[in-house]
Amino acid sequence: MNTRKIVITGGPGTGKSTLINNLIGKGYNCLEEISRQVTLNAKKEGIEQLFLTNPLLFSELLLKGREKQFLDANMYKNDIVFFDRGIPDVLAYMDFIGDKYPEEFVESCKKATYDCIFILKPWEAIYTIDNERYESFDQALKIHDHLVKTYQSFNYDLVDVPFDTVENRTDFILKTLNM
Repeated sequence: MNTRKIVITGGPGTGKSTLINNLIGKGYNCLEEISRQVTLNAKKEGIEQLFLTNPLLFSELLLKGREKQFLDANMYKNDIVFFDRGIPDVLAYMDFIGDKYPEEFVESCKKATYDCIFILKPWEAIYTIDNERYESFDQALKIHDHLVKTYQSFNYDLVDVPFDTVENRTDFILKTLNM
């Protein structure tokens, strides 16, 4: 048996990172979102919003980071690893802004396959904007649609995580995975 790779995805502000943190607290192997780190590194170099300034460079950095996470997950032999976003998220965001990307982005998605994809819908009651999250709630809804379309284009069946408390959402994911 190999490492089971499970993605938790959704538009901005849907509670993904909170779920990942809850899973970490329960002792599960989780690889956290890297886009905030890419954004913070760019700010240190004087670029306020790298995704807005140079979306292709931002996306290339994300792609490399997520590919590394995907490979690093293999060290958890015969175990489960949760990802805060997957490689196809990169394509979904590029499609959202209408920018082109190299074919190697698509090839990366084809090579790195996940075992299960959980998607969280935008939830207005918990949505906030901060220094790294600049999208409006309406934009979050559109990003959600792009995420669904992108993952489905790689033949993934997405599991919708219902609105609920963090604990109940976590339990829903674990029960769905028979854990």
